[in-house]
Amino acid sequence: MSRVGRSPIPVPQGVTVALEDGAVTVTGPQGKLARRLPQGITVTREGDVLSVARSDDEREQRALHGLTRSLVANMVTGVTQGFSKELEIVGVGYRANARSPQAIELALGFSHPVVVDAPDGISFEVPAPTRIVVRGIDKELVGQVAADIRKIRKPEPYKGKGVRYAGERVLRKAGKAAK
Repeated sequence: MSRVGRSPIPVPQGVTVALEDGAVTVTGPQGKLARRLPQGITVTREGDVLSVARSDDEREQRALHGLTRSLVANMVTGVTQGFSKELEIVGVGYRANARSPQAIELALGFSHPVVVDAPDGISFEVPAPTRIVVRGIDKELVGQVAADIRKIRKPEPYKGKGVRYAGERVLRKAGKAAK
């Protein structure tokens, strides 16, 4: 049995979990998330604890067991606390401006500013011109939006300029050797 899959998911106060046929809906103070369950995976509730079970020991079911448990646990955490990813901008003249909580404007060395609009459920904060915070209740969506922003101007290996995750180390290369 999967070590991740068999561990229970505690449901805190103020969170309601609805289990319909093949779907889980979690509602909390931050919002509401829903997800379809894979075929053969079931979620049951006993008191304030959710359990994830699989129908058989086939390879695919074993693979999906721990994944489904992690996804449901992330849904519970998302509607109670939310998730955030922090990005750093490195480079002379590179900066971010908040147009609104739903849009940011990035100056990343292109001939034009790049405007990034947030999808539903995501908000941006710009605490400093070189820092961006992506917030939301869906962990998968927060990570994807942060990766899309990073993809606009990845950190380059020679000077390290670009957009990177907070705390990310960029492997630097040596430049040309002088004669």
